[in-house]
Amino acid sequence: MASNPTSSPVGGGAALGIAQPVATPLARSAIFLVVTLNPGPDSRSTLRSFCGDLPALLRAVGFRDIEAGLSCVFAIGSEAWDCLFGAPRPAELHPFREVHAGGRHAIATPGDLLFHIRARRFDLCFELAAQIMARIGPAVSPADEVHGFRYFDDRDLIGFVDGTENPTNQAAIDAVVVGDEDPAFAGGSYVMVQKYVHDLAAWNALSTEAQERIIGRSKLSDIELDDSVKPTCSHSALTTIVEDGKEIKILRDNMPFGRAAEGEFGTYFIGYSRSPRTIEQMLQNMFIGRPPGNYDRLLDFSRAVTGNLFFAPSATFLENVGEDPPADSPEPAHESSRGSDGSRGNDSRGIGSLGIGSLKGEI
Repeated sequence: MASNPTSSPVGGGAALGIAQPVATPLARSAIFLVVTLNPGPDSRSTLRSFCGDLPALLRAVGFRDIEAGLSCVFAIGSEAWDCLFGAPRPAELHPFREVHAGGRHAIATPGDLLFHIRARRFDLCFELAAQIMARIGPAVSPADEVHGFRYFDDRDLIGFVDGTENPTNQAAIDAVVVGDEDPAFAGGSYVMVQKYVHDLAAWNALSTEAQERIIGRSKLSDIELDDSVKPTCSHSALTTIVEDGKEIKILRDNMPFGRAAEGEFGTYFIGYSRSPRTIEQMLQNMFIGRPPGNYDRLLDFSRAVTGNLFFAPSATFLENVGEDPPADSPEPAHESSRGSDGSRGNDSRGIGSLGIGSLKGEI
């Protein structure tokens, strides 16, 4: 298998940490599993014990077809972090910050824990998700589960290639992995998820040229439109973040999902970043506009129905979690992060061929 670019220790002056497999190559199938943590000390104990057990579970399932590249990223929301681990906290972990402008709404929804499961075979993803829930089921409640798939040549359901600008190799590490700026959590990554549903009938009624102006790319060739013709309100323009003359990258692993009989067609956005500020600025640009009012016209056809921010600690951190929760850990204060619609929002480098950073059980 191709090596994972985040399979090496990171963190200059900080303690070395092995990152979870956030930058694995794009897979054909994925499950995005979001759950909430049930109250009570038994739930805390179950989840803390599970942190060290996940690598062995992943090896057992993935060994059935090593070449399928099964991997899993486990990430924790802000309230759940306080409950499970207490202080210290990742420096920029906080509740998902809603963005509301006109009829456009980046909504916050329930979610304490995220499992991002990927493989070339969907059956392996499903088996791992089932085994995870069998292990932690009594301690959690399901919030959202989405089964993603690759669509033709890495296109989304609106017909455009997704993820073209993803960084690779060292650039990917630099973009998504925390370093010396937060040494206690070096090797970790912030991850934001949103589920978007599309009005495909309205979208498909547009001409190809109109769609290309909204996205900012050629539909067939995937080549970015020249700045002289690309609208400043195009999706690609508004999601480009530049600081001090340098573009700040994130790593996307979006996937289409849907239920054709129910008319549900969507894109599951998942973005990994060294800091959540980059993706939050993208959302500000998209939903409010840059300048205000110059918003992303794709939102006239796509609606966000979920929103969560998590932190994926290093595999080394998870490996070293003990079974007993902190004595003074609070229960998740879920009411404190309810979105404007009343829903509960979230606070907002693996090793080996199976893509999980653990040395437990290795022979």
